[in-house]
Amino acid sequence: MRASLWAMVAAIVLAAHPAFAQTNRTAETFWKTVQATCDATTVRPPSTLGQRIAQIAIDEFTRFGGHRIDSNGRLFYFGLTEAEHEEDDGGSPQAPLGHFGWWQVMKYWRILFGGDPTDKLEVRGYRDASTSTQDTQEATLWRTSAAQLLRWAENVSDPETREILRESVLRAAITDTSWSAAFVSYVIRQSGVSEDAFRFANAHRAYIYDAFSVSAAEPKNNRSEGIYRACPLSTTRPRVGDLICQHREPALADASDEAVRERIRAELDGSADMRTVRRTHCEVVAHVDAQARKVYTIGGNVNQAVTARKLNLTGNLRFSAVQKGQCGGPGHWTLPAPAAHPPRAPGSASKCSLNDKKWFVLLQLR
Repeated sequence: MRASLWAMVAAIVLAAHPAFAQTNRTAETFWKTVQATCDATTVRPPSTLGQRIAQIAIDEFTRFGGHRIDSNGRLFYFGLTEAEHEEDDGGSPQAPLGHFGWWQVMKYWRILFGGDPTDKLEVRGYRDASTSTQDTQEATLWRTSAAQLLRWAENVSDPETREILRESVLRAAITDTSWSAAFVSYVIRQSGVSEDAFRFANAHRAYIYDAFSVSAAEPKNNRSEGIYRACPLSTTRPRVGDLICQHREPALADASDEAVRERIRAELDGSADMRTVRRTHCEVVAHVDAQARKVYTIGGNVNQAVTARKLNLTGNLRFSAVQKGQCGGPGHWTLPAPAAHPPRAPGSASKCSLNDKKWFVLLQLR
């Protein structure tokens, strides 16, 4: 009786909203077709290009000497960061440029934007912050480009001071400008991919939406040069050279990964300015350990470094929804509260893992 009642309610709802029902059926049909294409690709061994992309990411991570995050989401090795150089320099006045985090990041920007990318890098400041002594004072954000500050530095006559000023500006620009998409673009460009096949960009959403466009074109047999398609994350086996992506949109904090993917698909035909999934981050699949059911990804600007992380796979080697780990949470936080100020919450137990992100799509290398 109860089952038939719910069936009647569902029929009434669908009859009252035929357009909604049709949209749902269209989306379901579309993603079933996409999933079949994704599955057909996963049974093939990784391509030479995929292996090359993965190896370049591994080599760059090793060269940078960044952080390592385990499958519980814990940072177990803290490496070099974007604004630092190696601490163990023995007091030597000589240092290889490759040991500077900011110099490595500039390398990614130069590959993306050419020899002098400084007009694309932002430097931030806050009004009176350098002179004020009041921590409660509200400060207005100011912005300028690194190129503008570097032009002023050229007016300094002493060469050593001029160079120190230039490097100070670049270190500030590196910390103030997000560079995770520049890292992915660097890795893929270094693997020999052309601009027709991948949009090298300083924002992940550019190639995320491109991959969705490829997935939309394939069922229609429309030709596309793009090397990535968008696949459902939790039902597609990752291979080396793929990209795993997350979003940080507050409006979608409670949305399922299916809902986020469908929103992007619905926005493909509109203007790029109207696309709403903008705060995103992607990492390169560098290694799949099938026996341990783990996947290793490498991303840029993760905790201010090129970072490798180990993520969980399910028994059938698909991306696991359980990436939270066992890290205690606020219930285990016993540090006494400060005397003069109300205590700050140390964060929720569900977000104590550095792997617990809004992962929502796999960009599969075709």
